[in-house]
Amino acid sequence: KYNTLDEIESFTAEKIRDKNIIGWFQGKSEFGQRALGNRSILADPTKNDIKDIVNSSIKYREGFRPFAPSVLEEKQNEYFTIPKNQNAFFMEKVFKFKSKHKDELPAVVHFDGSGRLQTVSKKINPKYHKLITEFEKLSGHPVLLNTSFNVNGMPLVETPADAINCFYQSGIDYLIMNNIVISK
Repeated sequence: KYNTLDEIESFTAEKIRDKNIIGWFQGKSEFGQRALGNRSILADPTKNDIKDIVNSSIKYREGFRPFAPSVLEEKQNEYFTIPKNQNAFFMEKVFKFKSKHKDELPAVVHFDGSGRLQTVSKKINPKYHKLITEFEKLSGHPVLLNTSFNVNGMPLVETPADAINCFYQSGIDYLIMNNIVISK
């Protein structure tokens, strides 16, 4: 079953807020070992149990393994203690969450109060930026849980066939490929 939607970011944000886990397949693949918003599994970081759900029913790995927060570039300093003029576009740096937000985002805060941040720029990835903006309207937080689009022991998803295969082999609730929505 599939549908094509014009306002895919709003639809996806609503599904994430309703505690659905999303396979997000957009445009060209990222280069490297990180999911940066084109080949990602996304979830609501405000839900206490979502980390356990993603680890057990999608990633098939140990429950202690953390997930990265994707945050809007213009809001990153509200959520993280970041040195002046720094960003983390490639999820390569770890920063401390500001104390007022640690308890609000349990799915992406590591045990030591830090997060392996991904800064999301409107200029670099406008569609992913819009998705997080839409999610912020619903949750009050410009942050999503982001992990690589694959299951444990498999390579990162690269093609539409890979995405569909991973979707049906895991607990992902919706697969969003460009503006196409596939549900189980």
